[in-house]
Amino acid sequence: MSTVGVGSVVVLVSLSAVAVWADLWKVLTISWVAFAAMAGAIPLGTRAAAATDAKRLVWGYGLASGAMITSAALFLVPQAIGFDARVGGAGIAAGILVGFGAHVIGHRLSHVGAGFDDTAVQLAAHALPAGAIIGLVYGALPELGLLLGVSIVSHKGPAGYAAARRLAGADQSPSVILLPAAGVGLTAIPTALVSLPNIPALNAVVFGFAAGVFLHIAMDFLPRCEVGGEVGEVASVTPDAHELLDRLRVHAVVSTSTGALAVFIAWLAVGPLA
Repeated sequence: MSTVGVGSVVVLVSLSAVAVWADLWKVLTISWVAFAAMAGAIPLGTRAAAATDAKRLVWGYGLASGAMITSAALFLVPQAIGFDARVGGAGIAAGILVGFGAHVIGHRLSHVGAGFDDTAVQLAAHALPAGAIIGLVYGALPELGLLLGVSIVSHKGPAGYAAARRLAGADQSPSVILLPAAGVGLTAIPTALVSLPNIPALNAVVFGFAAGVFLHIAMDFLPRCEVGGEVGEVASVTPDAHELLDRLRVHAVVSTSTGALAVFIAWLAVGPLA
């Protein structure tokens, strides 16, 4: 078992007590949904280490990324523009660029010989900033419902599955994935305790930046059915890899559209702050 992974779970449990004390039930729920999705996918990915079912991976990533893109567009972008259109737009741009930079730096850190696991570092580079932003958003607008947060962390399941599959295939312990699994809660709960001043420009930056980061994460998880990518790596073990990738591209479009449509319908059914 990974010491870092187990330690992260212990810290998350401790922070959960703080969240209960502070009445941060929505943030607490989102944190544990993220953890359950990624940690629960570890045994599934481990058992599938030798599997070649690329379609399952495409649908997992597609549903999650479609849901995330739609959630950011429906819940965060309008808030940012509503507070201050220009500042909110700048925040969206900054969020996309910072999200990309964090991803690149996380990948770089995994190759500098610092003893970090490549998979855990890259997933943590997504989870920790995302959790901090979720905490800020729900702290600034506590009336937001759970649909936004649950949609944002929906990629944790397929990401944990793919990571566990990769680690198990390389004879490494997938328990290190417990770090990014707990990562959302590790940063969301503390930042939710921060009270932002009611300044429209500041709120525009926060919500715009949040939208940009989540849009970057969602686009990063779009199921790209190309040679050399994660889906292509799974498909490459089959004799008809190129034909399979062509078929999977259709599944990628359908799955992302389905994820987006599910969130849109839920948004119509329960209201703008669902």
